[in-house]
Amino acid sequence: MTVPKLALTDSDPTTAATDTVVIGTVQGADGLALADGAAAVDAAFDGKLVELLETLGATGKAEEVVKLPTAGKLTAALVVAVGLGAPNADGVVSAEQVRRATGAGARALNGTGRVLSTLGAVDLAAAVEGHVLGGYTFTAYKSDQDKKPAATKIEFTTGAGAKDKAAKAKLKAATAIAEAVWTARDFVNTPPNDLYPASFAERAQKLGEAAGLTVEVLDEKALRKGGYGGILGVGGGSSRKPRLVRLSYKGAKARKKVALVGKGITFDTGGISIKPAGEMHHMTSDMAGAAAVVATVVLAAKLKYPLEVVATVPMAENMPGGESYRPGDVLTILGGKTVEVQNTDAEGRLILADAMVRACQDGPDYLIDTATLTGAQVVALGKRTAGVMGTEDFRDRVAAIGRATGEGGWAMPLPEELRADLSSNIADLANITGHRWGGMLSAGIFLREFVAEGVEWAHVDVAGPAYNTGGPWGYTTKGGTGQPVRTLAAVLADIAENG
Repeated sequence: MTVPKLALTDSDPTTAATDTVVIGTVQGADGLALADGAAAVDAAFDGKLVELLETLGATGKAEEVVKLPTAGKLTAALVVAVGLGAPNADGVVSAEQVRRATGAGARALNGTGRVLSTLGAVDLAAAVEGHVLGGYTFTAYKSDQDKKPAATKIEFTTGAGAKDKAAKAKLKAATAIAEAVWTARDFVNTPPNDLYPASFAERAQKLGEAAGLTVEVLDEKALRKGGYGGILGVGGGSSRKPRLVRLSYKGAKARKKVALVGKGITFDTGGISIKPAGEMHHMTSDMAGAAAVVATVVLAAKLKYPLEVVATVPMAENMPGGESYRPGDVLTILGGKTVEVQNTDAEGRLILADAMVRACQDGPDYLIDTATLTGAQVVALGKRTAGVMGTEDFRDRVAAIGRATGEGGWAMPLPEELRADLSSNIADLANITGHRWGGMLSAGIFLREFVAEGVEWAHVDVAGPAYNTGGPWGYTTKGGTGQPVRTLAAVLADIAENG
């Protein structure tokens, strides 16, 4: 599927040549109320739109979707009212409320041709993101009769006019961000028999080159020559050998250099320390961090951020086999630090270590790595809130930005007492602590060992948020969510503006 055509419009929603008109409803102090942008539609129903919607059970609660046939009162055949929930004490509806409402509405619109949304009058960028992300479907492996097309065109009224420069800029940026999330979702949802290190690297290379990026791909021979012991160790048991992809963008007047690193385990059996079979099929998502950083560096080029952004993406398949690495092996990470492998299912940190060392060799001002790294993240924070660790000021900044985007993020500590639990009798450190306490935090402490001095660093653990195994909600569909693309994009935009 492709992103629908998006445009601004000055058309009257009552007479516009469209199939469906989307309006917003809110839970007002006195009951159901209409959001900004819906006045003309209400007038077409002789001011009785609220009454009609209430008859159909509408309350304005968050993510509520109520469909109303227009009976000829509008050119469109259908009005879809999406619930924004209650505004805050100042009467303001948040961007995230708009995203979730429009996302819920978009799922109800799949199969519709043209849509006009009045939610742009509430928050244009959020309405664009919500409509596009909520309408995402992955149909590459569906038979033709199972494919249900999304809306083909969505137009937005804004109140500012279709020619307003600020509105045009918002539409462009929001569209690019939503497309980047689609890219990441497509990567995550592609099954591992088709997405493996070599094919993932090839697809990333094509995306990068199309965006004008400088691309470097290291195969297993180059990795061996370069001394990437973590990536080679993890990927050694698979017949599909590992890769390292580097995607580089340098904007005009780049003021800061940002390194992005994403875990790219294209499938994780756990290796010799094999996982239980029950939910192993979800490990097709273990490259979600890599998908996010590939999509983000391409996005940076599209939006022309005044930054230098380099994504370093390690890709491997963790399989048991005759050449697999073993518990008890010692791997030499790029740069010379040694790691005793005590569990082959703690593999993500090993490939990230190599990639983070390589990323730091470029002398970045900031380093952000993201990974579906630990089950402990899900235990501690659930399936919707990423754990953010790193240097304290930058960690807090990234976590706050993540929450502002609606993706969520919570700052977590790196307790010094846990470092001793990573000690090894035969190597510089072990890849696990040997106990279950603070597993997310000890993984962060492990990664800290490979961050160069003076680099502002944030580690974003998205083990739960990157893959939705339950039903859809808001603008989040089942399967790959595309997290944390929007957080990374917002962090880059913040660094570009504020340093």
